[in-house]
Amino acid sequence: MLDAALIQQCADPSLKPAIVEQFVTAAGSNDPLAVTVKSGGRLILVPNAMTPDEAMAIVRQYVGQAVVRVGLTQFPAGVGVKDTADLKADLVDPCENLRKGTAMFAKVLRIVAKWYGNPKADDVFPQIFEDAIYAWKTGEFEGVSVFQAEDPRKSVTIDNVLPPEEAEESSDIPPADTSPEGAEKSENVGSAGMRIDLSRIGGK
Repeated sequence: MLDAALIQQCADPSLKPAIVEQFVTAAGSNDPLAVTVKSGGRLILVPNAMTPDEAMAIVRQYVGQAVVRVGLTQFPAGVGVKDTADLKADLVDPCENLRKGTAMFAKVLRIVAKWYGNPKADDVFPQIFEDAIYAWKTGEFEGVSVFQAEDPRKSVTIDNVLPPEEAEESSDIPPADTSPEGAEKSENVGSAGMRIDLSRIGGK
């Protein structure tokens, strides 16, 4: 489970904290320096990076030749990058990786939800979420390259994901209950479970 403060500070505000946690648990890593490389559907063994520089060296070595995922969200490192020199070290920064990854996943969710016809029923969301996770892992959904596809944005409304404009307005407001009791509860969320190993990148 991700730390609640990290989610509040860094995750895309259009995603509810619980969805962010589910996303990282299902498709991400608890290691900010984790780099996964696949070619032709097969996993390529790469050394475990011990520093951000080592992680970025691995990323730059394989981007353009294989599918490279990096960091907490296992963000697709080569998306939108024409030259490896354009790859930035913030890919392995926990906050920036969470920001980039959750923003991209929110777009994937909207793409999937639009395909389903933007259903309102809560019992449909688990299927949408499951398909979005699959799309995140494969990069495709119903023949669409989700990372390069246009974001449906305002044309999509699903109860579990806030519209982008509403999310921007409420980004500084604590999620869920804003009463003192609720705030106290929210502070305790995410204090246990998945632990992010920040020691390897100089965190405390």
